[in-house]
Amino acid sequence: MSANPDATGETEVMLAKAGVLIEALPYMRRYAGKTFVIKYGGHAMGDPETARDFARDVALLGAVGINVVVVHGGGPQIGAMLKKLGVESSFVDGLRVTDKQTAEIAEMVLCGAINKELVGGINNAGGRGLGISGKDGKLVTARKLTRTRKDPDSAIEQVVDLGFVGEPVHVDTRIIETAVSAGLIPVIAPIGADEEGHTYNINADTMAGAVAAALGAARLFLLTDVPGVLNKNGDLLTDLTPADIAGLAKDGTISGGMIPKLETCVHAVEAGCEAAVVLDGRVRHAMLLEIFTSRGAGTLIRA
Repeated sequence: MSANPDATGETEVMLAKAGVLIEALPYMRRYAGKTFVIKYGGHAMGDPETARDFARDVALLGAVGINVVVVHGGGPQIGAMLKKLGVESSFVDGLRVTDKQTAEIAEMVLCGAINKELVGGINNAGGRGLGISGKDGKLVTARKLTRTRKDPDSAIEQVVDLGFVGEPVHVDTRIIETAVSAGLIPVIAPIGADEEGHTYNINADTMAGAVAAALGAARLFLLTDVPGVLNKNGDLLTDLTPADIAGLAKDGTISGGMIPKLETCVHAVEAGCEAAVVLDGRVRHAMLLEIFTSRGAGTLIRA
């Protein structure tokens, strides 16, 4: 009598699933009790199905004993709200010039709608999300970010006033550590305040890098809209050091928005984070593939 083809197919599927779990086991052991900081944003945040997958992945990481901290962006959502309210935006080197009205709208969008939507998604996926911002518990002390650029005619360096755009000066990790010890997953909006109480909008990549460095995280993940760092032939570069990155920037292999992302990674790994990963947040379960398989899914940066 021949075997039931349906039963055979089902057995093969179950064995494949078992194989995935067996491959993942040593990585689960390696990272249990370690801290992962994940920067989530970009186009991946705007897609409901991708957002659900992200929330499930975060909940799964928490369930296997990894301490997960999420830092989220929200540039497109802030832009949409400003447009809806008739507030015009301008940018310098990719950073939004933020006056007082824009800063208030950004804080409302980041700390309100986006943050709570992410927390709700993680909770629905079985995790326990806790929404906070850099202002809560004085998590992030910020200062006004200054930028300079050369005048195209005179080539003289000019200071550019970005308004209420800031950068982290100090990260007090106690509120994160308290939340994590209680089994919670902190979800952090990139807003901080200076010593005088002025509120600043902070680039989410920069915020995530500062948090990862302060925590001595095992991994900093920057979820982007590209597979990782590519060479001039379009092939993925899987492992890089700060020296490699400096060379790639010098010869023009990396440019544009990838440069500040990699600068964030370099600063993080040189300040105490074990490694940083740039990977495509639009790919389903990209983080899990990077963490729990030997193949990986992005570009790993180590000091």
